[in-house]
Amino acid sequence: MFFGREKELEQLSEFKNRKVAGMIVCSGRRRIGKSTLIEHFGENTKFLEFYGLAPREKLSNKDQLDHFGEQMGLRFNLPSMKFDNWNQALDTLAGLTSKGSVIIFLDEISWMAGKDKDFAAKLKGVWDTKFKKNKQLLLVLCGSVSSWIQDNILNDKGFVGRVSLIMNLDEMPLHEANKFWGKRLISSHEKFKILCVTGGVPRYLEEIQPERSAEQNIKKMCFSKGAVLVEEFDKIFGDIFEKKAPEFTKIVNELTEGSLEMSELCRRLGIQQSGGFSKKMNVLVQSGFISKDYVWNVNSKRLRNFKFRLKDNYLRFYLKYIKPKKALIDQGIYHDLYLEDFPGWETIMGLQFENLVLNNLSSIIQRLKIPASSIISASPYYQHSTQKMRGCQIDLLIQTRHTLYICEIKFCRKIPVDVIEEVSKKIQILKIPKTISIRPVLIYEGELSPKIQHDDFFSHLIAFEDLL
Repeated sequence: MFFGREKELEQLSEFKNRKVAGMIVCSGRRRIGKSTLIEHFGENTKFLEFYGLAPREKLSNKDQLDHFGEQMGLRFNLPSMKFDNWNQALDTLAGLTSKGSVIIFLDEISWMAGKDKDFAAKLKGVWDTKFKKNKQLLLVLCGSVSSWIQDNILNDKGFVGRVSLIMNLDEMPLHEANKFWGKRLISSHEKFKILCVTGGVPRYLEEIQPERSAEQNIKKMCFSKGAVLVEEFDKIFGDIFEKKAPEFTKIVNELTEGSLEMSELCRRLGIQQSGGFSKKMNVLVQSGFISKDYVWNVNSKRLRNFKFRLKDNYLRFYLKYIKPKKALIDQGIYHDLYLEDFPGWETIMGLQFENLVLNNLSSIIQRLKIPASSIISASPYYQHSTQKMRGCQIDLLIQTRHTLYICEIKFCRKIPVDVIEEVSKKIQILKIPKTISIRPVLIYEGELSPKIQHDDFFSHLIAFEDLL
């Protein structure tokens, strides 16, 4: 069953109605539903899908060409085709799709092209001379290795003006992820536990068995031998980063306990800050695993400082709780466990909840009824301690022309009234002009102390269930 992605489908449908050939680039984290979205979009049209072979030892360009030739035969009910190079392969495909409405989907294009450094140039040449002459043709390029798409398509001078639509799929918003439970009367806290592990990644949400409890689902997915989320990390990091996977694993591992500046991260890794390391961080950002959160000030300027945040909830849960126990999981020892007995459970769930909120920023803005046109910035905020001012960290600060929304994101079984004092101290530390109004906001999961509501300190109280 397909649901969600209404905005993306509407965007694709509008694009399809143009009277000219179009090239679309769709990227995003693995398992985020790129292929499923494009396949659903192409249901009522002649739809031709071709995919690259996943990386493996000794995989050659000839292997990719032979695989493409086999797919060509299957798609057109012809014998398998043999190609010597990608010019031949793409030119043949263009010739067979020269008339009529057709969507050509090149999935995992980075794998397909990986052994031919001139693949992008050849694709550009065939697009210019053949593909685009069919005004009813759409060419969709899709891949999980976002850095390849950035370097070879989006940032390549040869493709300037040729890509007409760029789509980067994020996690499903919480109100769409909620649909995976159907109409069953499941508590928001149970859903919270699972979503803190899976985030809004459709492939992981498909594994939910709504008739089971959160603990049973998480045990099945994360703590059973051979389970989908036990083996998933090595698969996605191996497929995307190949031999460099251990290097990238070390980086994300350092971010499991919270956000870090570039210098802090390099110090923990025991390396020098360099252009090469910056490029690795950009690859992780483009792949959808981490976020780069800049610091803004109330004078509407973005400062140079930023922090890297591990935005992918599955990655943190895997590195923190699954990977260290993988040998025991394989022995079946973790079949009976109580999740909340894990060390640092509430702290990690707090970070996971923070990610869920930050990854659903548009829903928060709608709840606060803030006009999008008035927003200057919306991101986590941190202020370094100096001789003149104290340090301060705010989970989410939304700045408009005349207002600062100071958002505290809190997960706790019982949220005490002390949270008011915590936020009050942060507001006192901030240097805010008198012309700016301050509206404290509490976004929470747990049982609120009745005093919090009676005190009327927070301008808005947003419960997790509201976001569902």
